[in-house]
Amino acid sequence: MSLKVLHVYKTALPASYGGVETFIDTLCRGTDRLGVENMVLTLHPSPASKPIDMSGYRVYQAKEDLFFASTAFSISAFHLFRQLASTADIIHYHYPNPFGDLLGLMSSVKRPSIMTYHSDIVRQKFLRYLYQPLQQSFLKTMDAIVATSPNYVLSSKTLRAYTNQVSVIPCAINPSVYQDCDQARLQYWRSRLPERFFLFVGVPRYYKGLSVAIEAIAGTDMQLVIGGAGGVEQALKKQAKSLGLDNVYFLGFVDEADKLALLHLCYGFVFPSHLRSEAFGTALLEAAVVGKPMISCEIGTGTTYVNLANKTGINITPTSASELKKAMGYLLDNPEKASWMGKNAKQRVMDLFTSEAQAKAYNELYQGVL
Repeated sequence: MSLKVLHVYKTALPASYGGVETFIDTLCRGTDRLGVENMVLTLHPSPASKPIDMSGYRVYQAKEDLFFASTAFSISAFHLFRQLASTADIIHYHYPNPFGDLLGLMSSVKRPSIMTYHSDIVRQKFLRYLYQPLQQSFLKTMDAIVATSPNYVLSSKTLRAYTNQVSVIPCAINPSVYQDCDQARLQYWRSRLPERFFLFVGVPRYYKGLSVAIEAIAGTDMQLVIGGAGGVEQALKKQAKSLGLDNVYFLGFVDEADKLALLHLCYGFVFPSHLRSEAFGTALLEAAVVGKPMISCEIGTGTTYVNLANKTGINITPTSASELKKAMGYLLDNPEKASWMGKNAKQRVMDLFTSEAQAKAYNELYQGVL
């Protein structure tokens, strides 16, 4: 008989693409190969009438009735949660998701429960204090809490209170997905971009620090390519225009095939996220697995667990355009060192961050909790 796990988070693929959504997708596909049957409960303004088959797990959407302070709420989710939880062996919550806490505490469902603690609540500072009693009550009910890096355990004020419950299982990727790219897409971008460019791929959100990257390349001949749409994209374009830059390229949304081609073509990967909202940085793993040196900021999260200073890349002070400029220049001026860092980065992914290892670790945790 297979083990059944119910995952609870506010959004999920295919309706929403983000770090936690991708994490859940990778984990479900990985544990599916180990015999785990995964269900994902999420909310949506226009929910699908039937479960969505994601080739390795099923997504159940409840009607979103209210969205406030980055949190969705739903009345119908309580019934659906109790229905799905009654068939599950384990409930796997993904934090932060205050409505998920309410579901767990108010539904009177008695099941072994674990939580993956993806990030502290950073932006909603005032509401965080109002939410704290609910948060603390819910965390105490967990049979296990999983952090995605040892760095985050050490730097999170919230996790310090639950050290006896906390273990670490890193985020992960499937390396085989990144080895071969579409040659047509490779040639397409090669003909349109400079030979040696630094790449950022992802939604250009407020905490990604891309305004610092644009400032860093002003007045230089260093090339920056930004792949991603939404967030503060328009503000970044306005900044580049005001500085008169012709060495920054805004590509807008890029699909998986284009992203893979860009990763293979780039000289190095810049990831100047400067706030703790960047809890891990899976994009760093994607750059590392194709052997690219990385530049990231020391913010006490998983970014510097992936990117080891002076081994897989360079770590800089958050929001320091001068340090970022210096780091990019160093990699360009020292191609042998940059190549060495890229090889180390790839090996580190293979040693620590594969989806196979992640799935095995979570499966062992599930069995241990049971």
